[in-house]
Amino acid sequence: MKDEHKQQLLWSARNRKAIQRLFARWRRKAPKDLDAQFHNGHETAFTRIDCLTCANCCKTTSPIFKERDIVRIAKHLGMKVADFSSRHLQRDEDGDWILQSSPCPFLEAESNACTIYSERPQACREFPHTDRKNMREILGITEQNAHLCPAVSSVVQSILDEVND
Repeated sequence: MKDEHKQQLLWSARNRKAIQRLFARWRRKAPKDLDAQFHNGHETAFTRIDCLTCANCCKTTSPIFKERDIVRIAKHLGMKVADFSSRHLQRDEDGDWILQSSPCPFLEAESNACTIYSERPQACREFPHTDRKNMREILGITEQNAHLCPAVSSVVQSILDEVND
């Protein structure tokens, strides 16, 4: 991970309480332009941040694998669904399928590229979720992601800076 990414995540750690307060306020009453704030921050963040220089999400967490993801990936790998599941997945406390370990076994260590990119799980396709509609519905996961993903941290920082001006 690049130093600038580490610095961005350090910002999130130092500002954890302010982020929590802001998100708690939004959960009670979100501004009408909340989606636009996130989308603008998302566009700006990804002009500066290349996921292939970070891959912290792939190194530290697991996406949720939906049944259709499992079937598609197993087929792509030429494996039976049961073999793929027993080799790579486990159920979490909510009953969702997640990886057995991290980093992700499909992460190419040298390049941070995904070896199953064209078939990756829906959760990976949509990550970090800061460009979707109805951001208020996913503020909990977005708050968590602000401490995991430098791009999300950057988005939250830009919004927090704007709110505090």
